[in-house]
Amino acid sequence: MNSNTTARKHVRRTALIAGLVAAVALPVGLTASAQASVTAPAKVSAAAPGSVSGTTGQAVTRVADFYGAYIDAKGDYEDPDGTLATALRKHYLTTEFAQRLAAWEEDNGADGVLRAQNVPAQWKVTDNGAVGNGHEVVVTLTFGSGATTQKTKLFVLLERYDHIADIETTSAR
Repeated sequence: MNSNTTARKHVRRTALIAGLVAAVALPVGLTASAQASVTAPAKVSAAAPGSVSGTTGQAVTRVADFYGAYIDAKGDYEDPDGTLATALRKHYLTTEFAQRLAAWEEDNGADGVLRAQNVPAQWKVTDNGAVGNGHEVVVTLTFGSGATTQKTKLFVLLERYDHIADIETTSAR
């Protein structure tokens, strides 16, 4: 063997060893640097914006629209809008139920739509299915805040023409 052949073998061997070292060390180095550069995942804020959607003619949407607007009208402590609350009742409630509700309010000294004297801090509307010729929707009202919350569950019955025909604390199902 001449010196050129030996030198080429030495260069090839060195290149091969360097390549193997790089092949083994590079992923380890990349993983370590990638781990070092990864920041903690961002925390999702409890106040992250949500979304609300609905469908025309859907019972849940209709009840959610009513309760959302009604609570807004009644809940503005600086300037509650009694005229709007009355107009909402006229638009969403059957005439017969509005009369029964007025009698309930007189007997109980509370708002019949909310079944309370004050306005809830939160509300949630959930479908509860068909009942006879109508549809029942569950409205969960949360009063207070922090450790002093109280939940009230109301069962809202819509007649087949999408007017609220009853609000009870027990299900018609």
